[in-house]
Amino acid sequence: MAVVDKVQTGSSTGHQPRRTSSQSWSVGYRRVAGALDFLSMLAAGMIAFGLRFPGVPSEPTVPYVVLTVALPVLWIPMLILCRAYQPRYIGVGYEEFHRVLRAGFIYTATLAILAYATKTEVARGYVVMAMPFGTLLAVVARYRLRKWLHRKRWNGDCMRRVVAVGHRTSVADLIRLLRQKRYHGMSIAAVCLPAPLVSGDDAVAEVEGVPVMGDFGHAAAVADRIGADSVAVLACPEMDGVALRRLAWQIERDDVELVVAPALMDVTGPRISIRPVSGLPLLHVEHPELDGGRKVLKGLFDRAAALTGLVLLSPLLAVVAFLIKISGQGPVMFRQIRVGRGGREFTVLKFRTMVVDAEARKRALLESNENDGVLFKIKEDPRITRVGRWLRRYSLDELPQLFNVVRGDMSLVGPRPPLPEEVAQYGGDVYRRLVVKPGLTGLWQVSGRSDLTWEESVRLDLRYVDNWSLALDLQIMWKTWSAVFRGSGAY
Repeated sequence: MAVVDKVQTGSSTGHQPRRTSSQSWSVGYRRVAGALDFLSMLAAGMIAFGLRFPGVPSEPTVPYVVLTVALPVLWIPMLILCRAYQPRYIGVGYEEFHRVLRAGFIYTATLAILAYATKTEVARGYVVMAMPFGTLLAVVARYRLRKWLHRKRWNGDCMRRVVAVGHRTSVADLIRLLRQKRYHGMSIAAVCLPAPLVSGDDAVAEVEGVPVMGDFGHAAAVADRIGADSVAVLACPEMDGVALRRLAWQIERDDVELVVAPALMDVTGPRISIRPVSGLPLLHVEHPELDGGRKVLKGLFDRAAALTGLVLLSPLLAVVAFLIKISGQGPVMFRQIRVGRGGREFTVLKFRTMVVDAEARKRALLESNENDGVLFKIKEDPRITRVGRWLRRYSLDELPQLFNVVRGDMSLVGPRPPLPEEVAQYGGDVYRRLVVKPGLTGLWQVSGRSDLTWEESVRLDLRYVDNWSLALDLQIMWKTWSAVFRGSGAY
């Protein structure tokens, strides 16, 4: 019990909640966010006033000067009411932006209703410019502030200290995941394992370099000792409802957050809801909507956006085609059979980035494959041409697939389109990648591209299949620009 004895398990009455380092920086972060929200609405009001009432302000425009000053003052309470400053939404997910947008909609509607109820004449042009533009500026400011926070977290700052409670394998997986995705802002500082693993000759001293400081019953004391911000409980039979409730009681006095990871992985968004039954909170999981109206809407959006992209990018497509043509012999386009939805094969279009006899040379390079699964990837592939390496770095070789999207073979967002020989090696759950159309981009594109392992690629594709939505597609397409611009993981 040497490891367990490190922890003080006693409790005291009248204990005052402590302020953790995480709470300190988050207070400063929210103050900065509030200042940016205020300035965003003030700037929008001033711009709208200048455009709607150009020239020197006169007596008829005095009410709008007052309104321009009042808009940002009342904007902050509206954001507070919509819980746009909740610490839990800082740094990750779209909920922070969603709440800002909701506050903007409610604010605009409230202003319109009050004007109608009091029969106050308000220049519609002013409102139409000021309110949406102010909301948009606030979202952009929050986005830039979040990027600053992500950079700080990559350097180890602004992190939340977490005590992980669970079995050794699941805890190790969580530690590796959070180290890889540091922008989530969670750092595992201590581990609590089942009692048989923390005492005796077979006691575990650490997991992935993180010290084991006690068993499940010592989680609250460990959190108090190391000044943790959160206790993360992973799925395990020992931590049932009664044990979780007792743990929540123990850590609430220190204002420590309790996070519970269900056994069901990679299911997010509106598919999950809590439904109480006789006082028992049941986690209800909806089936993914793979058909119906949302699928039709996605198809229409894909084709319209692809057609627009082809028109706007036609000069770039012509330049790329010219560069490939003058760089050597061979066709400009590369055609290859890929497998789409339901296992149906189609011909994918790409700009040629390899020598003409690339497929013939592949056999000699199989032993140099750097991927750990059915994919074939080599960072310094000798078959890639000089122009092709540049095209691959910025994914310009993928642009002709917009024609595949228009034809209905692919979507803008979806799993990576596999080769028939890759599908022949699929097993078990991997076939689920084929229940939706493959995509020009996807979670794999914005999460590491070719640097991903086979298991990571499959996990991301399956997560997309189970949680897809038009909002998620828009989010992935937005992140794709950043991933392509960096050029990391492309080869």
